[in-house]
Amino acid sequence: MADEAEALSQFGISKEETDKLVSEVIRFTLFKSHQNSGCPIKREDLTQIVTKNYRQRNLATNVINEAKTKLSSVFGYDLKELQRSRTSSNAQTRLPQSQSYADSKSYVLVSQLPIEVFRKHVVEETTSPMTGFTFAILAVVQLAGGKIPEETLWHHLKRMGLHENDEHNPVFGSNKQALETLVQQRFLQKEKVSGPEGNTLFYELAERALDSQVSERVKDYISQILKNDVSVVELD
Repeated sequence: MADEAEALSQFGISKEETDKLVSEVIRFTLFKSHQNSGCPIKREDLTQIVTKNYRQRNLATNVINEAKTKLSSVFGYDLKELQRSRTSSNAQTRLPQSQSYADSKSYVLVSQLPIEVFRKHVVEETTSPMTGFTFAILAVVQLAGGKIPEETLWHHLKRMGLHENDEHNPVFGSNKQALETLVQQRFLQKEKVSGPEGNTLFYELAERALDSQVSERVKDYISQILKNDVSVVELD
């Protein structure tokens, strides 16, 4: 408590004021994550919650750190900062949407519950198909070496019954939009590469897919597929 009081004294505001700011950051984080289907939350958006009324140096950092601690201890979520993906050496054009997410610090909420408990008590039936879609896509890209041309990706998705121009999928609606959601959530990033035959669009594993927890689950997913289907064809 003494350390907390000492930390607060440097900002010249009361504990009650700080607690209120922390609660506002937590509410915003939980709401945004749910509203935007797990898309990254920009640090600048969290910072503005504090700086709209307070100008003390480093106060926003302190509040965000406090919110991170409470999200973990009370809600069982890790407010995880995304690490920027490296830019491929042969890339000519990083698409604007992907670039905008990578250029600013951002966070995602990651459950700290054991996977079995999370599946049993948290996952909703309505979100399960998207989770399966995500792992299927990441597995395809992983097997292709972490990066795959758009045309090749859709070739493999068609073998799963997912066609590029299908706008009326009973589960996803638009298949292209479902794939785009993975870009917005930072599981994938898009990259346009110039070549002798013109521009080629590539999908590449992004920050969330490269996270050790996710990548290990994708590897387990691939292993299970290979065990259950010996006829799986290697990706070209």
